[in-house]
Amino acid sequence: MNKYGLTIEEAKEKLEKYGKNEIKRKNKISPLKIFISQFTSPLIIILVLAAIISWAIGFLPGQKSDIVDTILILLIVFASGIAGFMQDYKAEKSVESLKRMSSPKAKVIRSGKEMEIDAKELVPGDLIILEAGDRIPADAKIVDSFNLEVDESILTGESKAVKKKNYQEVFMNTFVYSGNAKAVVTKTGMHAKIGEIAAKLQEIKEEETPFQKELAKFGKRIVVVIVGIIVIMLIIGLFKYSWYQSLLTAISLAVAAIPEGLPAVVTLSLAIGAKSMVKKNCLVRKLAVTESVGAVDIICTDKTGTITKNEMVVSKIFFNDEVFKPEKLSHEEIEKLKPLFMCGALCNSSRIGYTVEGNRTYIGDQTEIAIRKLADELGFVRETLQRNYKKVDEIPFTSERKMMSVVLKNKDSKYSVYSKGAPEILIEFCNRVQLNGKILKLDENLKNKILSRDKEFASHGLRVLGFAYKEMKNPKEEVERDLIWLGLQAMIDPPRNEVKKALKDCKTAGIRVIMLTGDNPLTAKSIAEEINLKSEGILVGKELDSLSDEELKKKLDEGINIFARISPFHKLRILEILRKDNRVAMTGDGINDTLAIKRADVGIAMEVRGTDVAKEASDMVLLDDNFATITESIKEGRRIFDNIRKFVNYLFVCNFAEVAVLFLATLFLNLKDPIMLPAQLLWINLLTDGFPALALGVDPPRPDIMLKKPRRKNEPIINKRLWWMIGTIGSKKTLVLFGTFFIVLPFGVGVARTTLFTGFILYEFVRIGTIRYQEKLSWLANKWLLLALFGSVLLQLVIIYTPLNKFFHIVPLGLYPWLILIGGVTIGYFTAIGITKLILKYVKE
Repeated sequence: MNKYGLTIEEAKEKLEKYGKNEIKRKNKISPLKIFISQFTSPLIIILVLAAIISWAIGFLPGQKSDIVDTILILLIVFASGIAGFMQDYKAEKSVESLKRMSSPKAKVIRSGKEMEIDAKELVPGDLIILEAGDRIPADAKIVDSFNLEVDESILTGESKAVKKKNYQEVFMNTFVYSGNAKAVVTKTGMHAKIGEIAAKLQEIKEEETPFQKELAKFGKRIVVVIVGIIVIMLIIGLFKYSWYQSLLTAISLAVAAIPEGLPAVVTLSLAIGAKSMVKKNCLVRKLAVTESVGAVDIICTDKTGTITKNEMVVSKIFFNDEVFKPEKLSHEEIEKLKPLFMCGALCNSSRIGYTVEGNRTYIGDQTEIAIRKLADELGFVRETLQRNYKKVDEIPFTSERKMMSVVLKNKDSKYSVYSKGAPEILIEFCNRVQLNGKILKLDENLKNKILSRDKEFASHGLRVLGFAYKEMKNPKEEVERDLIWLGLQAMIDPPRNEVKKALKDCKTAGIRVIMLTGDNPLTAKSIAEEINLKSEGILVGKELDSLSDEELKKKLDEGINIFARISPFHKLRILEILRKDNRVAMTGDGINDTLAIKRADVGIAMEVRGTDVAKEASDMVLLDDNFATITESIKEGRRIFDNIRKFVNYLFVCNFAEVAVLFLATLFLNLKDPIMLPAQLLWINLLTDGFPALALGVDPPRPDIMLKKPRRKNEPIINKRLWWMIGTIGSKKTLVLFGTFFIVLPFGVGVARTTLFTGFILYEFVRIGTIRYQEKLSWLANKWLLLALFGSVLLQLVIIYTPLNKFFHIVPLGLYPWLILIGGVTIGYFTAIGITKLILKYVKE
């Protein structure tokens, strides 16, 4: 080893040769690309065509361009595009800023001087210094170390720290838990161990979300329907009107049939949902995912740091031949256990440090931190105890010895030894045991009882340490001999407090949760039992390797929900099989989760503990690393889809009736002009697609939204039940409107046409009312909807009773037409409720 490290010149040469020590992104943020992508969906393209048609009408002889409608449609398109761009770009920039904030530093020796540099400037051959709490900045080989333990959970998924010796390797982005070392950098950037995962990650192409695919398919169907309407209406109109009037009517009806409010409602719903999710600690990186998460029916989750806290805590204590739970200790029991807690606090290498924000924290091995934190919480604070003791000697913990001891001198100049270690090792150094305050001989019977309890704890996935002590007269006598056995402390990385309820909520909502972990099966099983995650057995990585895809699918279908000792590629394989029939979310924080996060329908990374690579691969980032946040996101996603479906329900009934009324009137009535004129159709479309439709996008969730199963993977926006709603209620609306027209027709075609025209607007209340009934929501649940409905009626009154009526070819209405309209609305409402009840009862979704 060159103790002076590389020279500055050597480092510069190698940096040019090997490149910077960073994971490179092939596809960086392109604001222009993000903006253009907002205008590529079929519905947006249809709207642009509609705007062009509205303007192009003016080129027909005797016709004027509908500039107002053209501008309105283009404004809707542009506004929805801007909203989508702002959300997507903001999310991308947020992830970039997170990456910059977490850009690590590295302590390196160059030209014999220790210096701190950006980790991305490291090169192979650099001599780096590693200390407790450091993120390891590159793959390296240890050349000198002391009690080095490394947390490799982001690579392996196992929460237990790994002890490292000289000439062993350490890997980029893992963490030093305890000890210190010097190491020579061997690989950097894309050549490091995570390079294989990063390279594979970038091979996975960015896919559209399921919802984006649905909208695209939906838009294509609308295009086909609209083209059909134009052709049919043009042919029929040619037999009754001039070809100019026929073409104008056909195009106007086609424009009226376009749900131009859909992109705006979708974007509004997604943007509001994304904003709501951020308030609940979930950053949405891709706007469309806001809805997709609501359709998830399987959540595959990492264990360490996601379900668990990724911090060890003492969960069980064995002392005086009794088992205690730390959280249930009484004051008397704490006093009884005092020797055990003092031993744990004094025989401990962890230390106190401070975060960047100045908060007090513990540094060191997780098991030692767990023991010390419990002692601190129960009043046996190490700093306080040390006032009465002076450390004379320490025999450190090594992987060969599997125990450590300290020799202390008290104020009376008496010496004590405190030891801890692997129970089966430490107990061999003991010849006595403390029981009920007495010192007794440690016979084989007592020894077997202690070791039996040790095995029992270990079988539940707990990490167990034994504790012993003795008094000494002479500090020069053999330290670790004839010790007095005290007891056991068993530790585990505990589940987060909120996970148990979150899993219960998932089960209620019909969502399956599968644990994928690199940890050992005993620990996985123990955690699963604690959080009530049911599974028909456990599969480990080696077993997966021996199974074909068909056999693995069968195991999944049988209900296996726990997979342990698995690699990133095992996770990816499981995910691929599940995605064939399900919509799958994958949560995780480590590099070992990244491939699966990228491939999932909804990839979810953790912000606090998550790696940059995992965040970049994700669709969503949980800002609090809280599994329960996912259930809140699912609820929000379901609300969004419900609101979009409500909009489609509402709007397509209106559009169905418009098309049906004009089609039937053109086919069967002998009117000089079409029953509804182009300007009237466009006005109806403006009001119905306008504020009432937009207001539906901010509806609150229905009360039972998390009590139903997720919608099926291939279930379209308009499912069987909704088709029935649109068809039957649309037909009923057509009959009511025709009835209204014919009843008022004796007063003249102008009055009848105006009454029919106004009926379309008033019928908004009927359709909204039946949707409220169907969704079990109060009229007062959405004030914006009420304002929008009354606003539509007010605008209709303005054009009826002002000179504007000339532009729409209508006349002021008297009392009689209004009575007929109110009667029609009343009849329409109650019949619509009846139809809704029947469909809900007899037609499945």
